[in-house]
Amino acid sequence: MVEQTMDAVFHALAHEARRDMLQRLADGDLTVGEHAAPLVMWFAAASKHVKVLETAGLVSRTVTGRRHVCALQAQPLADAAGWLRFAERFWTERLDNLDTLFREES
Repeated sequence: MVEQTMDAVFHALAHEARRDMLQRLADGDLTVGEHAAPLVMWFAAASKHVKVLETAGLVSRTVTGRRHVCALQAQPLADAAGWLRFAERFWTERLDNLDTLFREES
């Protein structure tokens, strides 16, 4: 289940509009319409992006009548950052070993 969640988070982060939405949510809750306005997109398109963010656990949506308010859920971002720190250590170590090998052959 953790891998599926991580896949959903990275999928959600793969689109510029969704990254922009998350950045703006860091400043406070927004309606779906408020998400759409600065991105120059239709409400339906913004709603689809919000759905992807919800599926990844990055956003919660509260519906009151016709008003859909989105709030940032940051824990999945922290989990993704932890995975990236692991990957960075792995690749840094591998690249350092490669660098050492090249220096020894020179």
